[in-house]
Amino acid sequence: MSERIVVDPLTRIEGHLRIEADIENGKIKDAYSSGTMVRGIETIVKDRDPRDAWVFVGRVCGVCTSIHSLCSVRAVENAFDIVIPPNAQMVRNIMTAVLYMHDHVVHFYQLHALDWVDVVSALKADPAEASLLAQKLSPWPKSSTGYFTALKERLTKFVGSGQLGIFANGYWGHPAYKLTPEQNLIAVAHYLEALEWQKEIVKVHAVFGGKNPHPNYLVGGMPCSIDLNEANAINTERLDLVKQKLREAKTFIDQVYIPDLLMIANVYKDEWSKLGGGVKNYLAYGDFPMYEYGETDNYKMPRGIVLDRDLSKVHPVDANSPEEIKEYIYHSWYNYTQGDKAGLHPYDGETNLNYTGPRPPYTHLNVDDKYSWIKTPRWKEEPMEVGPLARMIVAYAAGKEPQKSLIDDTLKQLDLPAEALFSTLGRTAARGLETKLTADWA
Repeated sequence: MSERIVVDPLTRIEGHLRIEADIENGKIKDAYSSGTMVRGIETIVKDRDPRDAWVFVGRVCGVCTSIHSLCSVRAVENAFDIVIPPNAQMVRNIMTAVLYMHDHVVHFYQLHALDWVDVVSALKADPAEASLLAQKLSPWPKSSTGYFTALKERLTKFVGSGQLGIFANGYWGHPAYKLTPEQNLIAVAHYLEALEWQKEIVKVHAVFGGKNPHPNYLVGGMPCSIDLNEANAINTERLDLVKQKLREAKTFIDQVYIPDLLMIANVYKDEWSKLGGGVKNYLAYGDFPMYEYGETDNYKMPRGIVLDRDLSKVHPVDANSPEEIKEYIYHSWYNYTQGDKAGLHPYDGETNLNYTGPRPPYTHLNVDDKYSWIKTPRWKEEPMEVGPLARMIVAYAAGKEPQKSLIDDTLKQLDLPAEALFSTLGRTAARGLETKLTADWA
């Protein structure tokens, strides 16, 4: 007989998520994810000026800030066949690259690293050994013995105070942690450095979009004028600041993030390159257009679909086709006028709230009926994975450069086959490699 385990809320993500898993003989037999908060952005923007929709949809998330606004602006431009100026496209691409860099670095260090890094173990580290190891990994200047000694002293006082703060309630000392004390000390140092770095890279959003989070966008272009000699425009001084922050970001990614990623991957590859594969289908809509969004074969990140992990073929996708993209609500707390079993293209989608679930507090959800506020998207009835891994897999299968060479070189360094991409480790590596690409492009 299986046992139901509930994790609610699921932490280290933005939003509200509940996971219920059936455990049998110590292994997960089935698992269900429930979005526990209705947002209703579609209802909020109904009957509003489409030029203003981006302001509202951007508030879906303050972490992956700006991308929802950009998608909204693109949707309106697509509906009205608006072609934006090349300079506006370039500014958008730079802002999107900055988002990728910021988001992926924060995800790796602040959200994901503590799955691999034992903070308390770092107290046993030899700072001199940590320094030697760090200098072998990269030329990052903050790798001296004195630097790691000072950090270890700070960390010792912090832990000794009993006020672990963000590091409280960890599984410190668990045998699943495999980094050496010196590797843990390096990772903790970079965790703290990433906190400082992230507030610098978002200044690029402030230059072009006026602020961060939620920088400003504009249907038909971008709301910033460029005049090298005008104090109130994007002038030489501000462009120099952008260049400086992009260079700093590239250095941090090349000398801190990627070396840490490879260090951790080498330690955990035997287990984590075989776990966490997820669904076997991958969808990428294409991004970083080099001129007009919507043109085919015009993206630095290509558009397409890989089915059943078959890297020999990339299938085309038409996001406008009502026969290809559909969303379903048969397990979601909504009603469709055409019936809850109907699948509707997002253009025709409805947001009619109909909560029929239990009232909190409750023990378990009825997963045989409606149990989530999240709609279920499909491509030709198939479940798809999107995100960094999907984008990198589609590019890899398409033979797109520099993605293919970068992935091949990384797999060679880790001595892993291409099949290792389909795992938790592969998904983690995909974020890092995508970050390096966007840093280079920016």
